[in-house]
Amino acid sequence: MYFCDIRARDYISSRNPRQRGHRAPRLFGRERPLHAVLGGRKAADIILWRRKEVSASILGAATAAWGLFEVAEYHFLTLVCYAAMIAMVTFFLWTNASAFLNLPVPRIPEMVLSERTTRQVILGLHMRLNWFVHKLYNIACGQDLKMFILTAVSLYIGSVFASCFSSLTLLYIVVFCTMTVPALYERYEHEVDHLVAKGAHDFRTQVSRMDSGVLRKIPRGKGATAAQRTATTNDINGWHRSQAS
Repeated sequence: MYFCDIRARDYISSRNPRQRGHRAPRLFGRERPLHAVLGGRKAADIILWRRKEVSASILGAATAAWGLFEVAEYHFLTLVCYAAMIAMVTFFLWTNASAFLNLPVPRIPEMVLSERTTRQVILGLHMRLNWFVHKLYNIACGQDLKMFILTAVSLYIGSVFASCFSSLTLLYIVVFCTMTVPALYERYEHEVDHLVAKGAHDFRTQVSRMDSGVLRKIPRGKGATAAQRTATTNDINGWHRSQAS
């Protein structure tokens, strides 16, 4: 009974990557935690749902906007006009009724964005835009042929994918994936890394088998055939020597 319990526990630990002594390599070969990779600041907290109220508000606002403009087919200018009209009527009735009902006069809260914050946002966008243009320029100059081909293929795939959706739907998909995929990956990080590592190992195994099968069928010249025969003969002689010893 004791040995059966040990075998069952070993089987469960082999099936569950969390209970293993070794850990599967992390996704994309990263060494730092996901929170540090995303910047480790407020944006990372929001994306990973460390601040649940803000994250839920962003996802809910994006979903509501996509439902209004894409599903209900409201136009942005029409919705703005409706919202402004309702606000004006509400303030008009409230202001005129405040004298009879002894209500306080409504006041619009002032939203002041400091000059320093505005300058930091503009400088940050300027730096990121310059970095993107410089990186794209280096790739376009052909300094890295592999990166050039990968970028061209990625842009083509992106254009094909974008042609299947409207701009608003594509933007909502990006926002939805940004607010859900990293949080789900952080929660099930060990399982995902284990599955990805296993899939990559199986893929490399299949590729090596395919390459070996294809290479064997390729006709070779006399020099290659002679070299292969010499190598085979040496292997056979070495095996006989080991058997004789």
